[in-house]
Amino acid sequence: MCPVNGAMIMVHVRLLWLVLSLLCATRHGKADEVLSAQQDNRPHVVMLIAEREYETMQSLKRFAKDQQKAYRFTIVAEDSNDRNRLIGLDSLRTADLMLVSVRRRTLPTDQLALIRKFVLQGKPVIGIRTASHAFSLREQKPPSGRADWQNFDQQVFGGNYTNHHGNNLQVKLSVADVGLNDPLLKGIDAGRNYASSSSLYRVSPLMKGANVVMWGQVEGHPVEPIAWTYRRNDGGRSFYTSLGNAEDFRGRVLPALLENALVWGVSK
Repeated sequence: MCPVNGAMIMVHVRLLWLVLSLLCATRHGKADEVLSAQQDNRPHVVMLIAEREYETMQSLKRFAKDQQKAYRFTIVAEDSNDRNRLIGLDSLRTADLMLVSVRRRTLPTDQLALIRKFVLQGKPVIGIRTASHAFSLREQKPPSGRADWQNFDQQVFGGNYTNHHGNNLQVKLSVADVGLNDPLLKGIDAGRNYASSSSLYRVSPLMKGANVVMWGQVEGHPVEPIAWTYRRNDGGRSFYTSLGNAEDFRGRVLPALLENALVWGVSK
C-alpha cells in the first residue's frame, strides 16, 4: 500500500467541505435568508404600492431609503402582467406594520384574505391618499376569482371617502388643537402656514374613534380631516392621511407625518 500523505488528506478534507457547503447553500438558501431576516431586529414594514396616479412607488422608495437605518422595508408591487395581482404579498406574514398606497384594485381572493388576516391580528396600518379606496370599484362587482373590500376605509382607517374637491384648489393645512402635543406632529410647526397641491378629499364625517391631527381646507368649503388616527374594532391602530402626491413628499409635512406614524405604529 502506498503511504498516505498528510497534505493529500488536507486537500481531500477541503474538497469535501466545499462540496458540503455548496449543497447546503443550494438546498437551504431560502432558510438562510429567513435566518438573516430574523437576526435583523429592525421593525419590518411592508409597503403595498399599486397606483399609477401619484408616483408613490418612486416617492415611497426614497422615503424608505431615508428610514432604512431604523426599519426593514419590503415593497409589494403590482404584477406587470396583471394590475390586480400583487407580487411578494407573502412578506406580510412577517410584517410588523403595513403601509398601503393602492388604488381601486380587486385582488385574487387568497391575496385579499391575507391582507384581512394581517388587519384582524391587530397589527398597525398606515394609509396614504388612495388607500381609502384601495380595494373597491366604482359601482362595479369584482371579476370572477377576485375580491373587493368595499368598507376597507371605514373599517381600517375610520374614514368616509366620498369624492374630492377640484384639482385647481390649493389646500391650506392646519394642526388640530387636540393634536398640538401629539407625537405624530413632531417636526411640524403649528404656527407655520403649510399647503398642499393634492386635491382635498371629502371624508367627513369620520367614524367614531377617529382622532384628527391635521385639517385641510379649500376656499369656499368647510374644513376636512386630512390626517388622523383610528382605533379599530380588532384592537389595532391605524393612521391615515389623504396627502400623497409627489410634491407632498418633497414638502415638510408628509415626510414628517409618515416618519412619526412609523414610530407611533410600531411602539407598544
